[in-house]
Amino acid sequence: MEIQVLQYFLAIAREQSIIRAAESLHLSQPTLSTQIKNIEEELGKQLLIRGTKGSRKVTLTEEGMIL
Repeated sequence: MEIQVLQYFLAIAREQSIIRAAESLHLSQPTLSTQIKNIEEELGKQLLIRGTKGSRKVTLTEEGMIL
């Protein structure tokens, strides 16, 4: 796991939104989502609870809070 990817995760946690985090990091939303999915697969844990399409807010799971 790279430190840059951890910074991406922190931006999502801070913004509580993948879209807003992507904007602040100057990345596309699909790129950021893919990076987070890769972290979750690497760790074998779900880190974020993604909102429904109407609600773009994300919340951290217990594992996400620990990370």
